[in-house]
This record gives sequence, C-alpha cells and structure tokens, in this order.
Amino acid sequence: MISKRFFVFVSLFSICCCLAFSSKKVIQIDISKLLNARPVTTFTEGKLITWTKGIDGNGSADGYLTTSAAEFNGEKGANALSDNPIFLATKQHPEIKLYYNNSDSVSKQAMYISGEGEFTIKIPKQYYSEIYLGLSSAEGSSDLRCHLRYANSEEIKNYTLTDYYNNVATTDTVFSCVVTDLAKWGSKNNMTEKDHHNIHLLKIKCNPLKKLEKITVKKSKKGYLLLWSATGVTR
Repeated sequence: MISKRFFVFVSLFSICCCLAFSSKKVIQIDISKLLNARPVTTFTEGKLITWTKGIDGNGSADGYLTTSAAEFNGEKGANALSDNPIFLATKQHPEIKLYYNNSDSVSKQAMYISGEGEFTIKIPKQYYSEIYLGLSSAEGSSDLRCHLRYANSEEIKNYTLTDYYNNVATTDTVFSCVVTDLAKWGSKNNMTEKDHHNIHLLKIKCNPLKKLEKITVKKSKKGYLLLWSATGVTR
C-alpha cells in the first residue's frame, strides 16, 4: 500500500516544478491546423476509436492507446497514455498539452512527416526564453533544422532527435520526455510491445530580447517524425 507520505511528496514535487515556471507565462501554442494524423486509440462513447496513422512503420505499424482504451481492451495497468492529455511541469519542462482526447473521435492528434519535409509553427508574438516541441522519431533518429524568425532577424539551430525507443538522460539540457515507457498497439489494438517508448521534448532556446514570430522545422530524409505539441515560455 502506498503511504500518504508518498502522495504528499509527489504533490509537493509537482508544486515546486510549477513554481519554477510561475514567474514566466506558459503558452500552449495552437498547432491544430498542422495536424494530419490520429496515432492514439481513444475510448469514445463506449467504444474504441482505433488509431489511423500511427507512431512507426511509416504510420502503418503501431499506435498508442489512452488508459481507458487499454482498460476496455482488458489490459489493466498497461503503460498507456494518461486519459488527461495535460502533463504537469517537471524540472525539465513546463506543463505540456497534447491533442488526443477520449471525447473526440474525429480530430487529428499529431502531425507526421515521412521522409524529407518541413512545417512552420506560427507563434503568438511574445518575447520567449524557450519553445518546447513534443516530438517522436521512429525508424531511427531525425535530423532537424530549426529556423527561428524574429521581427527583424532569424536564427538557425540544428538538432538530432533520437529514436523514440531511446531514453534521455535527466541531465540533458536540450531533450527531455513528455511521457516515457509507453506500450504500443497494432492496427487491431493488440499490444505489440509492453513498454520502453517515449514522446520526447525538444527545448529550443530563444533570444529573449526579440519578438519571435514563427519557427520553421526542416526534417532530413531519415526517420519517421511526429509532432505532438508546441509550448512557449515567455522571458
């Protein structure tokens, strides 16, 4: 049995993480117009709504399930996505909101790029210290070239996003995880692997003295990429 002391510890830890970002404004950036995939099976109106463009196999092999979907599937304690798509702040990142929802059987949940491609995120004009992108790369790593466009200048940053099977060290100052150790399910919602898969988070440091307007991310040919979220932290 888990003691009350443990729950107090977890609550205090979450509060401390939130306080670390409390002096700054956290903005969940709207990327809904970019989304073109449903990689998460939801449990909606009493039935499973199966994922349609998944997390690997060029979008055809596997997807994730929400916790309610996994439980309806008869899998108690499965490493599924939380029913709540809002993930609390940690020492590595602010609060992050993903786009899947058990009450929605239609809307897209992520954006995929297979092979070479690019996307542009329009940013609410503010002075930002960091932008966090929720990402996962399957079939190997993905090389990303990020163009940060400010009001009167631009900046280019290059990153290599590791495969979503790989963990990230807690000391890493660029990458962290939104959620870790996820199972994955096939096209018939049959579990194919029970754990070890992640949704990573890329932290992009911004010039806090310049108003950021948009970010264009160019992906190289290798890797199958999903964009899950975009979150900004003002200076």
